[in-house]
Amino acid sequence: MKPHRGQCHDSTQERTRKVVNAMTSRRQFLRGGLLSAAGLGLIDPASRAWARQSDFVPAVVIGSGFGGAVAALRLGQAGIDTVVLERGRRWPIRSDGNTFATFENPDGRAYWLRDRTAEDVLGLPQLVKPIDRYLGVLEIVEGNGIYIGAGAGVGGGSLVFNAIMVKPRRELFRRVFPRQIDFDEMEDVYYPRVKRILRSAPLPDDLLATEFYRSSRVSLEQAQTAGFATRPVELAVDWDIVRNEIAGRAVASAIAGQSFYGLNSGAKRSLDRNYLAIAEATGHVEILPRHSVTTIGRGRGGHYSVTAFRLGDDGQVVGRPQYFACKHLFLAAGSIGTTSLLVRARDTGALPTLNEHIGQHWAANGDIPVTRGALPLTNSGTGGPAGHFIMEDLGNPFGPTSLVELVLPPHIRDALGAFGAPPHFANYASLGMPPAIGSFAYDSSADAVTLNWPGADPRLGNFLAAAQQTLSVLDQRNGSFTLSVNPYVSAHPLGGAVLGKACEFDGQVKRHPGLYVVDGALIEGSMGLANPSFTIAALAERCLNQFLCRRD
Repeated sequence: MKPHRGQCHDSTQERTRKVVNAMTSRRQFLRGGLLSAAGLGLIDPASRAWARQSDFVPAVVIGSGFGGAVAALRLGQAGIDTVVLERGRRWPIRSDGNTFATFENPDGRAYWLRDRTAEDVLGLPQLVKPIDRYLGVLEIVEGNGIYIGAGAGVGGGSLVFNAIMVKPRRELFRRVFPRQIDFDEMEDVYYPRVKRILRSAPLPDDLLATEFYRSSRVSLEQAQTAGFATRPVELAVDWDIVRNEIAGRAVASAIAGQSFYGLNSGAKRSLDRNYLAIAEATGHVEILPRHSVTTIGRGRGGHYSVTAFRLGDDGQVVGRPQYFACKHLFLAAGSIGTTSLLVRARDTGALPTLNEHIGQHWAANGDIPVTRGALPLTNSGTGGPAGHFIMEDLGNPFGPTSLVELVLPPHIRDALGAFGAPPHFANYASLGMPPAIGSFAYDSSADAVTLNWPGADPRLGNFLAAAQQTLSVLDQRNGSFTLSVNPYVSAHPLGGAVLGKACEFDGQVKRHPGLYVVDGALIEGSMGLANPSFTIAALAERCLNQFLCRRD
């Protein structure tokens, strides 16, 4: 009998649930009882560093964002001892409401190893402030032709994302993904698995009616006036905590226009507080924060090797490198992190049989920051962590586009006062479907991997024209104006190790049994006009389901 969708993974969980529930304490398998990788013959005996310092674990996950958190949980539930290596630190919500930096008072907690804030990337150099160099939550990756924002910390991108959980439309999903990734299966099985854990929900009507969320109401009216399709999005937000913010029982965070540096009220349902916490509770998952992975390779016996360095708060290496050997290696360091590890491994000879598609087929989800002005009163700078519906220009003659409103940080709102009354502005992400023409290259002289985005390439003409067309229609029909459009900044990197080309359709890297990609690197440049987090997590659920089915 053919199993139902997702049946194999569910049965695996059922078989392990009694064992997991019976455990009264976490097994500290890294601190005792591990077999030496050298003793197993997994590495070259001539390498004394390996012999002294290596640990063997069945599975290693690199990164703790949406792909890594899913992998950690499902491996742990299946009883597979797993190490999660995360370069950033933990960010527990503090009772004094001071876990994260704020837009108004940034410090080292805001950015990953920077000595100044990054408003210059947005074209506002006058707002840049000096900060202490620290393992902050938001990394700014400078590529050739584009800047990318990426999360850093236990929870990865979920610490800094705008909490938007939205599926692409069926017809656009099918344009993005190969036919082997079935939308109906994703919708019936894997999206619901993610939703059950993150408990995402739309903005409740009582909050939408408040002055804090006036901007959402204005943007919805403007989209309808322009004739665009609209639909609500769900957010990974605890709306009861937002109500507590309004009532003064929690520090004002979402309602105060905070988002990218984290929400001090704890309203954001970041992965450290659900997927990863549940994974650790199985007793089979050990998360090692402040462990930055530099290289991956292969030792004897077909096992994979991982080199990591422990970081101090200032980013300096502490102590000797740490080495791991594993049977199963799951790459979940984000599109840029995962692809960089693979490109370096191929081009340095550590994994020389990685194919030519590694490092190719990359784009930034058509993600373009946009600021609009001359709107009705919006109370901009409030009502976060993001907009609460998506507007879609599906009839655009240059190609489909969408807009989703983002919070306009209060200090940026105030800086825009020179262009008009600040409460009449709004901020958006325009999403399109660009060709995936970005690529990664390894520079042996610098031992560095660089992201290259050919922003002036004529193949981007229709994509850029589509974004301008949507904004033009929106402004013409509403009497507004577009103040800024920046196609060189994104927070949605996708591609570099895509399904069907670099990887099999279950995420396994081609010609490399036991090596998996489970993050945005699998997706060829676009999510079909949607924010990618929901689909990345659902796709990781699918990959882990297939992995565990084969293992059975």
